[in-house]
Amino acid sequence: MQPLLAGSRIRRKYSIDKKRRALWVSSSLTTYGGIATFVRNMRDTALWTEWDIRHVATHCDGTKLKRLGIFIVGSARFIVQLLIKRPDIIHLHTSERGSFVRKGLLTWVSAIFRIPVLLHMHGGEFHEYFANQSRPLQWLIRATLERTDVVIALGNVWAQRLQDVAPKAHIEVVPNAIRANVKVDQISAKEVQVVFLGELCERKGTSVLLDAWAGMIAARDVKPAKLTIGGWGEIDRANNQIRSLGIGDTVHIAGWLSATEVQQLLARTHVLALPSLNEGQPMVILEAMARGICVVSTTAGGIPEMLDESEGVLVAPGSVSEFSCALAKVINDAEARGRFGSHARNRVEREFNVDAVSRRFDELYRTVLTDRRRRRGSAPENSAKVVDP
Repeated sequence: MQPLLAGSRIRRKYSIDKKRRALWVSSSLTTYGGIATFVRNMRDTALWTEWDIRHVATHCDGTKLKRLGIFIVGSARFIVQLLIKRPDIIHLHTSERGSFVRKGLLTWVSAIFRIPVLLHMHGGEFHEYFANQSRPLQWLIRATLERTDVVIALGNVWAQRLQDVAPKAHIEVVPNAIRANVKVDQISAKEVQVVFLGELCERKGTSVLLDAWAGMIAARDVKPAKLTIGGWGEIDRANNQIRSLGIGDTVHIAGWLSATEVQQLLARTHVLALPSLNEGQPMVILEAMARGICVVSTTAGGIPEMLDESEGVLVAPGSVSEFSCALAKVINDAEARGRFGSHARNRVEREFNVDAVSRRFDELYRTVLTDRRRRRGSAPENSAKVVDP
């Protein structure tokens, strides 16, 4: 038999020289949120070219009709990819509610084609979503998780929660990832810029943040600071709360921001404020850490696995007084902000480096394919070996 040429499209053999293919499915890369940010970051790694990754969007921002349209079109593109391109691996990015329903359907479609699936769980409320379902729906959710080859959790807390939901699921922990960015200047700031980025809603603690900010301003012992809130969601409710608290002169609602505008805002940010009540592993925290921005957040979900007490300030979820004190502490102390930010940035380079995480995916893909071949009893002699990252 002649050796395979580099980049060969010959199928049915997973040779080292074979051009491997992976299909990623997520929300549109122009949407705002952690999943889109994560996928954009991974596009710049060697994994994207080495696995010839194709991306299909099945969700977007906008009206219900627009979201339904992109799901229909995305699902059709997904099936075309399975029929014509025949990927080796399918990597589905999901959270809870509608996102899980969409990716759950694609998981079962993939089973028909006998293609391995990695289900990447990004949601911060999945355990609550599961608990609120009827027993038949819980059974279906559990069956979906256990049907996949690997369920990816963002941290140990979420791995345990997912294992509780689906005891037979194969769960692997892979953190979110980012590249270290240009470090912000924490020392020479005349006015401290505090930023909130994300959905304006109860889960993200927007009302807690505004109450905490009002309490901090009322104390009159804090240095000059401005709070900018960027995102989507309950904007009218936030504006009403700002008016009732009388803090409009120090708070600005920026609304939805593009990816470019987010980066421009973070480049002049000193403190990221994220008082979440439930979380997975927020990409916005990693973006702040990558720039050496001081993070003030909570102990919700997987956040404590991202930051320890030397790398940020974490308080109890829902505590207005604690969050207010934490904000005042870092606004008044530029050296503390710089110290927290520097330690957090070093943590990103050690543990959340996008290239290291991409190698972890490469290892998982290879392992899944090897296990599939072993179960079928047809592994060729020149099959690819698992390579440590």
